[in-house]
Amino acid sequence: MLQELLLFAKNPFYKQDITTSFSNKLNTFFKLLLIALGTSMLLLMVASIVENLLQLDMGKHAMDDLFENYSGLLIFFLAVIIAPFFEELLFRGPLVFFKNSKFFKPIFYLFTIAFGFMHISNFEMNTQVLLFSPLLVAPQIGVGFILGFIRVKYGLVWSMALHAFYNMVLVIPVLVMQFLDISFE
Repeated sequence: MLQELLLFAKNPFYKQDITTSFSNKLNTFFKLLLIALGTSMLLLMVASIVENLLQLDMGKHAMDDLFENYSGLLIFFLAVIIAPFFEELLFRGPLVFFKNSKFFKPIFYLFTIAFGFMHISNFEMNTQVLLFSPLLVAPQIGVGFILGFIRVKYGLVWSMALHAFYNMVLVIPVLVMQFLDISFE
């Protein structure tokens, strides 16, 4: 799977796979989910190390406010249903319009990077956040690449599902900790 992703990274192309069985698609789906989660965790650790070494102040994250001010059910609904649906429509949906274009590769990467940088809005804006924004949104750019891969391979519904599962894996532990009144710090 990693080799297929690397080959795709070198030359992204739009070709829907209609011959693969549902069970094989599901197998690929869960492999991509694990790769996305592992990559994100690795990039988050790198960002955290850089933040600590350079004594940076990234301010409060938007998710902190969300968990402080809204119910777990609403957070789950927003993170697992609403965000994946609309973000995939916005950032992966339009790829179909470029599937036969010689510009598919730059368009694919433009949407992938835009998806990542949209998430900079999760941080309080200051000079440090702006300077280190590529590092801060690197996990989202990586996940955006994987979402783009599954989108062009199996379709938009698959990217929405992968996005939803990815968010769910990240949100549920925090919601459980919140429900059990366990501190995040």
